[in-house]
Amino acid sequence: MGMTRNIRVRTGLLGLLGGSLLLTGCMGPTYGTDKSAGEQLMDDLGNAVMIQPDNKDAKKIRYQPRGSLVVPKDKMALANPQQSVSSKDNPQWLENPEDMRERLREEADANTNNPGYRSPLAAQHSTAQQVGAASQTQAYRDARRLQQGAYSDKRRYLSDPPVEYRKLPEEAQADLGEPEKQKERRRKKEAKAAKQSGSSWWPF
Repeated sequence: MGMTRNIRVRTGLLGLLGGSLLLTGCMGPTYGTDKSAGEQLMDDLGNAVMIQPDNKDAKKIRYQPRGSLVVPKDKMALANPQQSVSSKDNPQWLENPEDMRERLREEADANTNNPGYRSPLAAQHSTAQQVGAASQTQAYRDARRLQQGAYSDKRRYLSDPPVEYRKLPEEAQADLGEPEKQKERRRKKEAKAAKQSGSSWWPF
């Protein structure tokens, strides 16, 4: 009685375990391999246990031996390798500003007692002295015009209006208005007339 009961319990547990494994195998994710995680695990374990996989495609590959090096008949006719141009020994190599400044300083120190020597370092700072007074005045005026926005030849900034908006119409250019001298004379006459008319009522 007790033995049959134990057999039934074990059989039931094995059935439940097999059913759960079957359900997990059917319902588990495949991760794009068309196989469940359990099937993929069993395949991987089987491939790992196998000593030599039965790969028929690998047996069809025929490996050819590598060819030997082609050596020229006349080895003396070979050209020498070109020297690297990216080195400081190259005379056309660009000199950085620090090395150039140091070289010019040493050259100036060596030519201290030479009256005909003029250092390029001193020439760099003497450009303002070589410019004439007329050119300096013109440069100052141009800078002031740019600062005040008094230019109408082209747009220099995004905030500037278009060039055609800065041009006066033809009728406005023809009519320049009353000259300043005539305005001044008219003001003086009006002031004098007002002064005479205002003092006429004074009895004394």
